[in-house]
Amino acid sequence: MQVHIFRGIGRVFGFTRDDVGGNLPAQFGPWTAFKAFDLNRGDVQTNFDVNECLDDIERFGFHLTDAHVRITHQNLPHGDSSVPRS
Repeated sequence: MQVHIFRGIGRVFGFTRDDVGGNLPAQFGPWTAFKAFDLNRGDVQTNFDVNECLDDIERFGFHLTDAHVRITHQNLPHGDSSVPRS
């Protein structure tokens, strides 16, 4: 899957299939295009979990990290029944 990575405020990064990042949460913008590449399940990246990233993109449309820590689940609309419960 081709994934576009955008840099937001601070150390926040957004990952999405949307080449302009239009579906990324506005509160972390403005978003600046960083890079794009193909990701496949089982790939290894040092800065993020590829399988977790692809799961979030398939489920929510985007994946968010802050300083390499997943924050996607903290930035979904309230009441979203697909939010993982801890």
